[in-house]
Amino acid sequence: MTASEPRPPGLRARKKAQTRRTIQEQALRLFLAKGYENTTVEEIAAAAEVSHMTFFRHFPTKEAVVETDDYDPMILQLIAERPEEEDTLTALHRALAQGLRTVYATDREALLIRTRLVLRTPALRARVWENQHTTEEMLARALASRRPDQSELATRVLTAAALAALTTALTLWVDSEGTENLPALVDQAFTTLQGHNR
Repeated sequence: MTASEPRPPGLRARKKAQTRRTIQEQALRLFLAKGYENTTVEEIAAAAEVSHMTFFRHFPTKEAVVETDDYDPMILQLIAERPEEEDTLTALHRALAQGLRTVYATDREALLIRTRLVLRTPALRARVWENQHTTEEMLARALASRRPDQSELATRVLTAAALAALTTALTLWVDSEGTENLPALVDQAFTTLQGHNR
């Protein structure tokens, strides 16, 4: 590459994503080894070979290392790609299931560690409702754009019920220490929900 040729598009974004992933991987490793409460931001930064300031450029708090993921844009894209004739609950189920299968195939262990930390660490568990509320609003907007004829109440209720089904499946998966098949649990949870929706 000559000096006059442009840098490949997205190189900076890829490097940023890699740094973020490295920080998160090292944080999860330390949380497993030392416990969440006993691990400091300074230790995570040192393990990831980044500065304290670089850590905070990627994650505003220690909690964010566990809570932050890149799944939302993928789920929104999958919702947008669902057939128009699908009802709200079916579209949400199939989008979430497809996204989850992708994550499960590539990041199963990290997902298990993060979910276990969230469910079993009081400081993180206290933030679940706030984070779930944000996700619910995001998904409800995406679903409303598919079905503008559906009332806001119906969309919000179905979205909240779907997230409750997903959270229940995740909880059972963590309780089994990951021995259960998470995609199958999610499908069972939605089958139960859709059975009561008829």
